Amino acid sequence: MRIANMTWVQAEEYFRHNDILLLSVGSIECHGRHLPLGTDTLIPEKLLDLIEPQTDVAIAPIIPFGACDSQTEFPGTVSLGQDTLYQVFTKLTQGFKAHGVRRFVVLNGHGGNIPVLDRVALDLYRQGCLLAQMNWWLMAWDLNPAWKGGHGGAEETAGVLAVDPSLVQWNEVEDMYLKPLSEEIESTGFKTVKYKGVEIPLVRPVTAISDNGWIGPDHPKHATEVWGTDMLDACAAYIADFMNAFRTVPLP
Repeated sequence: MRIANMTWVQAEEYFRHNDILLLSVGSIECHGRHLPLGTDTLIPEKLLDLIEPQTDVAIAPIIPFGACDSQTEFPGTVSLGQDTLYQVFTKLTQGFKAHGVRRFVVLNGHGGNIPVLDRVALDLYRQGCLLAQMNWWLMAWDLNPAWKGGHGGAEETAGVLAVDPSLVQWNEVEDMYLKPLSEEIESTGFKTVKYKGVEIPLVRPVTAISDNGWIGPDHPKHATEVWGTDMLDACAAYIADFMNAFRTVPLP
């Protein structure tokens, strides 16, 4: 049940009987040479299509841009930044709160959005509301540890295959290589380095760490459409089930 497809009369009827809403947010950013810039938006959009038949919770249109400042050196990557995304989510949640929403569920496709959603959730709690985050790629790890992956790796590649196999550019798949900080200090992630066995946060633009823009233990070459379909089906079913339980929990 999409908010965008309702008349205001239908929306009024929904909010008269329901105080729960499903929001979603993604990003437009590099996901390696082989995946589309919209990976973090395309997968949540697919999940919304799978969730809709399984619930009567109203679904708001997805926000396709997110906070991804560390990736903007890659062509096509555009970041709202955390401050702007916070303002967007504050305006949206306050707008729907005015119509009676007290329980917000956010389907999130991008890790960089999490600090913003945490901040908005605290604001809402202090106003008598709740916001639950459905970070699908983390949820998938809990549902099946075999699905665990990194950024632009096999997990997300499988997710895109479930959306549209033609979007994966197999000829562009490369091995992961992280540029060391020095001869003594190795890069271990987008935000970390390691020296003498100790991992240290050291944030840099992703282009300073990786030329192709993907990182993780899950090489994209191992992704399959079956993996992606099973994973997204499981995540969608879980989210629909969670929302049924969430709509009855006590409010602050």
